[in-house]
Amino acid sequence: MNADLGRARVRPADFGAFVRARGGSGALVVQPRMGFGDPAEMRAGLAATKAADASTVGTITLDSYTRVGDLPAVAYALREGSGLNGYPIVSYDGAVTAAMLSGLADHSFPVQVRHGSAVPGDIFSALIATGLTATEGGPVSYCLPYGRTPLAESVRNWADCARRFAELREYGVEPHLETFGGCVMGQLCPPSQLVALSVLEALFFQQHGVRSVSVSYAQQTNMDQDVEAVFALRRLCAELLPSPDWHVVIYAYMGLYPASRTGALRLLGKAAELAVLTGSERLIVKTVAESVRIPTIAENVDALEHAGRVAERTVPGPVPADTETYREAHALVAGVLDLDADVGRALQLAFRHGRLDIPYCVHPDNMGRARSYIDDDGWLRWAELGALPLGGVVRSRRSTVVTSTGLLTDLSYVRRKFDEAPDALTRGG
Repeated sequence: MNADLGRARVRPADFGAFVRARGGSGALVVQPRMGFGDPAEMRAGLAATKAADASTVGTITLDSYTRVGDLPAVAYALREGSGLNGYPIVSYDGAVTAAMLSGLADHSFPVQVRHGSAVPGDIFSALIATGLTATEGGPVSYCLPYGRTPLAESVRNWADCARRFAELREYGVEPHLETFGGCVMGQLCPPSQLVALSVLEALFFQQHGVRSVSVSYAQQTNMDQDVEAVFALRRLCAELLPSPDWHVVIYAYMGLYPASRTGALRLLGKAAELAVLTGSERLIVKTVAESVRIPTIAENVDALEHAGRVAERTVPGPVPADTETYREAHALVAGVLDLDADVGRALQLAFRHGRLDIPYCVHPDNMGRARSYIDDDGWLRWAELGALPLGGVVRSRRSTVVTSTGLLTDLSYVRRKFDEAPDALTRGG
């Protein structure tokens, strides 16, 4: 570790402190999902993000080969000049990445590395060696939806990486980890379980020594329900996280995105409103091109500035009283933490016994008995609880048979809602 940090050429920034200083209480830091295989293009993207007319942080999103550890495929793509869908930080020499970041990444513009790996050891080594101190993921959220890595292996991998990351503090650096648990599956996971997973992954990170964390929540199908969920997330973090160094990051909708420019901008605007209404500090944006291709740098900047403008004209909302979403999320978190004092072991036991169960996730370690549906008001509800510890907590559940047709209809609900009649249907959520 000492040798890695000694080689680092990027001046480390405190990502968590930066966001908490510039976001929350009506202010919002916005961030793209940007990632390019070519260092010059990646640098241009970061420079454009930094220059955008909004409060921003930078993103380096890694390519899909690096995420699954297929480094020979990265080498072949680089040798043949084939395009990559992200930045291959493990395969580039550290000096290449340092040069790409030189003069951009500093205390006024922290940069986060985003990936999606259940086997992230090499990725952590690369970003530590380069001096990058912020990344995201989680033992559950980067395992169950993305592949077949056993959950136990992912928990071991993420525990090791979190401990290595936390050691950076010995050298005067505050590493930051963001949970991806609030975004599991992208859509059709009821908000209470998203909240619970985000809190549990934050507890996991802090148990392994990382003090500075952010907790994610992905915009779902109804604004009122999302507001409940984010306030439930904030309340549980205040109650349970041992370190006060945390903030909330909202993700613009991650499912089937509107195909029209009007629909896409309106949905992004709703995500910005959700962030400000709930006092959230940071927003991950989406662009008008999301439904058809990887967006350009200019489209990312347009999205950042649109979200920033919406945020400026939105004011924080009142904190709701005790809600059903909070009670469900609290019951799920308590049902997991009761299983073992070690959060990693508790998470494994919870999935084995169905106390956590992600609807429509086909990973072998997911029980697969819980189901969800979208009701007539656009709220995402439980259709089947399986073994989730929510008996007596979920009041609005109805016995619902989820058919293939119904599932497909629900998967395209948000796209239809914002594409077909955005003015009439999206006014309230």
